[in-house]
Amino acid sequence: MSSSDPWYRTHFQAPSGSPFLFYVLFGEIDLGASLSASIYNVDAVPDELNVMRYDLDRHVDTIRSFQEGYLWDQLVATQPAFAQQIAAQTSCVILRGELADTESLGYLRNAVGLITHFLDHGAVCVYDPQMFEWWTPENWRERIFKPSAPVPRHHTVILVSEDKNGTEWFHTRGMRKFGRPDLSIRQVSQDWRDGVIDLCNRFIELQALGGVIDEAQEVRVRSVPPGLHCFHSGNFDDPDFNNTHVEIR
Repeated sequence: MSSSDPWYRTHFQAPSGSPFLFYVLFGEIDLGASLSASIYNVDAVPDELNVMRYDLDRHVDTIRSFQEGYLWDQLVATQPAFAQQIAAQTSCVILRGELADTESLGYLRNAVGLITHFLDHGAVCVYDPQMFEWWTPENWRERIFKPSAPVPRHHTVILVSEDKNGTEWFHTRGMRKFGRPDLSIRQVSQDWRDGVIDLCNRFIELQALGGVIDEAQEVRVRSVPPGLHCFHSGNFDDPDFNNTHVEIR
């Protein structure tokens, strides 16, 4: 590994958090198919990444738990054919693991390659609950596998919700994949909307590449109002993030 490797974390300071990966793949996946290191850009499957198959006849509650609630209802409403295809599957494979925080995102590259391999051997969908995304095989290959770099913004999402007095709440999901807290900025007026999105994207990139946001760190970005500072908060049980987060206020 060297600084010329696109998966090298150029802002890495010291181990901070523990990256956590969690994906669900639906379909009749051939787990015994040979994995090509050269095709899928995999040098090793992390030992910490558990690969578990669940069948409908024995684990109906586990499989159906992913096919209920708001996110599933949204998929049914917006992509009914895709949702129907997922619901017709009789098994799924769950990839889950907590990994070491290191100077390389090689663990993520290997996981992406393994998932793509599964898509080529029976999977019809990749569900990423950390960023609320249902990936079609085509979208996964185009946005996640095809780039030759980690593209942190494709592994995270910026959500926008209504807040007080006509303002908005901007918050991210997915940063736990990099062992870093998510972001939260409340009471954003329309005038500062674009600037806050820019700020979130900057912090996503910084943290994914190993950077750490210090407690009470001042935000020095021209696109947002002066006087903002960063404060660590939350825990992994917080349903808004399933992660700790940095409150910027």
